[in-house]
This record gives sequence, structure tokens and C-alpha cells, in this order.
Amino acid sequence: MGEHKWIKLVLMPFSWLYGLITDLRNLLYDHRIFSSRRPSQFVFSVGNLTVGGTGKTPVVNFLADLLSPSYPIALLSRGYGRKTKGFVLASEKSTAADIGDEPLQLYNKLKKSVVVAVCEDRAEGAAKIARLYPDREMLVLDDAFQHRGIVQDVKILLNDYNRPFYEDMPFPAGRLRENRKGAKRADAIVVTKCPAGLDSAETTGITAKLRQYCRPEIPIFFSHTAYSQPLSFEDVPVTLKNVKMVAGIADPGPFGVYLGERFNVTDKVIFPDHYNYKPGDVQELLKNLKNDTFVVTTEKDMVKLKPLAEQLGLCERFAYVPIAIHFENDNDRFSEWVRQIQRPY
Repeated sequence: MGEHKWIKLVLMPFSWLYGLITDLRNLLYDHRIFSSRRPSQFVFSVGNLTVGGTGKTPVVNFLADLLSPSYPIALLSRGYGRKTKGFVLASEKSTAADIGDEPLQLYNKLKKSVVVAVCEDRAEGAAKIARLYPDREMLVLDDAFQHRGIVQDVKILLNDYNRPFYEDMPFPAGRLRENRKGAKRADAIVVTKCPAGLDSAETTGITAKLRQYCRPEIPIFFSHTAYSQPLSFEDVPVTLKNVKMVAGIADPGPFGVYLGERFNVTDKVIFPDHYNYKPGDVQELLKNLKNDTFVVTTEKDMVKLKPLAEQLGLCERFAYVPIAIHFENDNDRFSEWVRQIQRPY
């Protein structure tokens, strides 16, 4: 038996205990012993059962794009990795240290149509948004599936194709935030990070496994991450040949595969998820870099690296790859499902 399996066996009792604690917490909410606050907005929630990246930000972005033409909406996140506390409203002057890298990424893409804010307490954040922007009748919560202190009208649960929750167990032996049966609270499941062109036999198999844990009537959708034309840090399209990959995200594997299939990857530098870059990191990344090579990073990393590169006058050596979510054959079905359940108060 390998070392990894031994460690997992040792940790299993702690996972059972953790699962029992989360089950008890959910039971107390289900029986209204713990109370959930009803905000004035109609609430969509996007979240997961798994610790780490499951592709929430592209799904939140897609949902905001879908809703905003019809309803004034706001996005509310915890703002993981920020150095501030409490409620903070995103603005042109916001940095990742102020609101977190993912909310800043969303604000940069959606600021003309969507209010973006962060707050650890989602109910408190929703109330403050309602006071500041009473016209915002739709609220999208990012990463709030376990945040049961606020009533969520529509709960969208994400399942990573590469790390399905039905093959995992609770922390610390696994990566689940709660037991698999938590999926029964979901109103829809989106399988993220699928290979493009997933065949029907595999989608049928995955659907059957998900149905063991979710309610039988909810829809299940399949999606993949689509990478767009690489852009310079000045948001100008660039032609790449030789690239140095840099990423500070939960799962850099697919990004590395994308770059490796299209460009000559001369080096890979991997930082922890939500890594806070420093000026010295920028200088180190460019050290001994050849003139024909770009430092290429993710959209999430770009929002933290760009201000540092601007300060040092080195933006021309950096590029990033925007991403979006595509729902394969489910694009119209997902859009129609969302439109049908819009029920503002």
C-alpha cells in the first residue's frame, strides 16, 4: 500500500467526524433551528462541494451576462485572499488586496452592467447592497453553497469533471466541504472542465452517478472551459510562439495543457492558489527571459500581476489568456432554464 493510501486511512476518522459535524449543521438549518435571513433580492447562488477551483468564476460571469440585459443585478462574494474586512464595494480604484482576485476579475469584465461587492457575511452584504442600490433586484452569490445564513432561491452546484464529488470524501482525507448528500440542496448541477465534444455515453454515465446524490427532477448541464485569443497586459491581441507559463490557481493543469498544445513552453512557474504577487516576483519572472518569449498567465493572475508590471514599466513582456465557459449542446437549455426561473419579488 502506498504512502498516500496510508495517510488517507489515518485521516478517514477525522473525515467522518467532519462530515458528521457538517451534517448536523445542515440538519439544524433544515429544521429552522438555525435561521436563514431572507434578503430583498432574488438570489442565485453558484458553489460547490469541493475545496479548490471548480470553475466558479466563469459560471458566475456567464450567469451575470445572461441576467443583466433583463434585470439590474449585483454580484456578492466573500473576497477570498483580500486584506480588508467587512463589506467593500468594487470600484475603478479597487485592487486584489481590497476585494480579492476573482471579484476584481469579474468587476473588470462586468463593471458597466453589474454591481460587485464582497462581504464575509452574505446576508449583511445583501442588505447593504439593497440600501445602496435598491434597484438591484437580482443578486448572484459566488461560492456560497455552504453559506446557509442567507436564503438562496436558486442554487447551482458545480461538479469538476476531473475531480467529481461522487468519488471524493470530506476533508481532511478528501476535498469535500460536506458529505455528498449535500447535493440534494442543488436546483441544478453544472459539470465543469469537461473535454470539448464529450460523447453522449460518457455524459449519461456521469449523469447516473450524480443522480445518486441529487434530487431526481433537477437539470444537469455539461460545460467546458474555452480559452480566447491571448492578450497583452494592455489588452491588445498578441501572437505567441515561446512562452513562460505562470499560474497561481487551484488547478493549473488544464491551462498548462492548453499552452503546451499551441506554443513552445520554455518554463513553468506555479504559485499557490490566490498567491499575492510582489514586485520581486515580476523581476524574477523576467530574469534571463529571451526577447522572443512572453510571460503568459491566467486572467485571474493578471489582475494582480498587471499593476506590478505597470509600476515597473514591464507590461510589454506579459500576456494573459481570457477564459469563458461553453455549455456544449446545453447552452440554449441552460439559458432557457435560467430565464424560466426568474421570479423577482
